[in-house]
Amino acid sequence: MIIGVDVSCWSNRRGFGRFTRELVSAMVAVDERNEYIFFGDDRTIEEGTFPEKARLVAVRTSRAPTEAASASGRRSVGDMWSLTRSVAGHDMDVFFFPAVYSYFPVLGRIPVVVTIHDVIADRYPEATFPNRKLMLFWKMKQRLALFQSDLVLTVSQYSREMICDYYGLEEDRVRLTTESANDIFRVIQGGSKTDGVLDTYGLRRSGRYLLYVGGISPHKNLGRLVDAFGRLVEDESYTDVRLVLVGDYSGDTFHSDYPRLRRQIDDSGLEDAVIFTGYVPDDELVHLYNEASMLVFPSLEEGFGLPAVEAMSCGTPVAVSRAGSLPEIVGDAGAYFDPLDATSIVTCLRDLLDRPDELEAMGDRSLERMHRFTWETGARMAVDALESAVALR
Repeated sequence: MIIGVDVSCWSNRRGFGRFTRELVSAMVAVDERNEYIFFGDDRTIEEGTFPEKARLVAVRTSRAPTEAASASGRRSVGDMWSLTRSVAGHDMDVFFFPAVYSYFPVLGRIPVVVTIHDVIADRYPEATFPNRKLMLFWKMKQRLALFQSDLVLTVSQYSREMICDYYGLEEDRVRLTTESANDIFRVIQGGSKTDGVLDTYGLRRSGRYLLYVGGISPHKNLGRLVDAFGRLVEDESYTDVRLVLVGDYSGDTFHSDYPRLRRQIDDSGLEDAVIFTGYVPDDELVHLYNEASMLVFPSLEEGFGLPAVEAMSCGTPVAVSRAGSLPEIVGDAGAYFDPLDATSIVTCLRDLLDRPDELEAMGDRSLERMHRFTWETGARMAVDALESAVALR
């Protein structure tokens, strides 16, 4: 069987870019039955590092969708048509979109499988898109993708239920895969490299800090986290604690909450205690995970929650929202709070910071739970879904 794959999101810095790279690479590695053809814009194909066994097809486009979040609708109709024509010129048995964000129409009767990670952009469009035009473009693209797809792939049972409910799909049309952390995220012993990374971001090994990793979008609920943190450090017992927010706040064209957060931080007198790092490469991020007192993940909605899995793979305790997919993913390894209540958040943080023994036990539980999540497992589930799509025809 020949499997075509859209790899336009390969270089994207958000979660769906990482998902594309990790899952598709694992699929090629574990799948000995099928051949793979990767399609992408010429810049992505030229600059990306791809599995050797995959054939690469570079399509000339006016703008690489990986320059920013593809859900921004920056890909022009002309670029979409260029990709459509390129795919139509190759014989394949099934076509796979690892991210619906870069969807383009596929001509002919070839089965199509589209990955939808969550319904956040549809449920909270005002918190996702910078303007109405991009929101309408997204909705049109999403509906067309659902109309054309034989099967939908998603990353958690929570997302599966939400997709079925929101779009009115039968459950057997939505198949599951999973995500995992890259192998770089592991327990490490701090040394000079760790000291250097911490120094880069104004931190020190002896200091305590709370870590957030992810997008700087409104649904990530960082305003309430900052509110809770401000209440925490009012107590002199916690004045040494810092809040470190890791995420691209300048090069991501999803709707950014950064300007509002910056004002909130400055108005609260927290400018010396809250650190915006911007984008952090993985070889530095692993050190931030390992040295953090805990990861705090206050999202109102998540389809999976990959930063929580990355932190847990480093043996880092996680405190997360009791919302979305997070209870399903984190299980009994983490601590929970109500994301709509800053008092609940600060109570959770204070309780954990006051109990170092519990933080250590949570780190151990995190490592135990991580055995459930591997890219190999996710890859096999995805390949099964693609083969099922062909069989259904």
